[in-house]
Amino acid sequence: MKFDDLMNDYLEYIEVEKGRSLNTVENYSHYLNRFYEFAGDINVAKIDINLISKWRQWLNRKTNDDGRKISRVTQNYHLIALRSFLKYLSRRNIKTLPAEKVELATTKRPQVSFLSKDEVNALFESIEGSSQLDMRNKAIIELLFSTGLRVSELVNLDRGHINLRKGEFSVRGKGQKDRPVYLTRSATVALESYLKTRADNFKPLFIHYSGSKSDLNEGNYTRLTVRSVQRIIEKYARLAGINKKVTPHTLRHSFATDLLTNGADLRSVQSMLGHTNIATTQVYTHLTDPQLKKVHKQFHSGNS
Repeated sequence: MKFDDLMNDYLEYIEVEKGRSLNTVENYSHYLNRFYEFAGDINVAKIDINLISKWRQWLNRKTNDDGRKISRVTQNYHLIALRSFLKYLSRRNIKTLPAEKVELATTKRPQVSFLSKDEVNALFESIEGSSQLDMRNKAIIELLFSTGLRVSELVNLDRGHINLRKGEFSVRGKGQKDRPVYLTRSATVALESYLKTRADNFKPLFIHYSGSKSDLNEGNYTRLTVRSVQRIIEKYARLAGINKKVTPHTLRHSFATDLLTNGADLRSVQSMLGHTNIATTQVYTHLTDPQLKKVHKQFHSGNS
């Protein structure tokens, strides 16, 4: 039972049977091929704790093509891919190391950057003008803050996905899982205003306008990219005078933080963010500590 053949079977399994996205399959292929690079085409029965320990040391010392070392978080992604592969082998009754024997490295809690209410307001107010581009950019920023969408989810939206009348729609996130997202009134108005400027029949919700005005009139449209959305956010953050790095994910963090500080429960926020594991959502809880302290002081009488 050689590693290479079983790895290819596994990658086909997660794509076809489990419905994982091509991006996920490519990532898992990359991580597992790193193990293949280290250990060769070994019999999977020979995978043991000692070999995993040596592979971890190899990953820790390895440098990428750009000369940088592999981060601790990325090393864990390698281990997660291997654990998933070992679980697959176990389900097929193939003798190998139990997946639970592969422990992840301890990592620092990720730093979550979010915008205060004043910064959010300043960001919205920085979007002036009534051109087609202005309308599009305002709709993008309103939608990100209204829904907590990942930027990859946003750029993959089509016009037919959005239900402005109901103020909600479904989005397909990581792991090909659907979840409902909800529009605020201001996001609905921004989207309505933007879509009124669209005279084309192009399917994507957000499009990139290229070339001169005559090109625009001739309908030279392409779907907006993740990088383009990042540049749009950066532009308006500068105009708003926000002295920190602001990305589409910052707006997602701001969405979650705003919900929690206004009393939303963690499970609801987990669902709205599309997190599979609530531990992922718990990264936001320390941000709400000042609010919790205020609630405790206001409502807890103590020993009276």
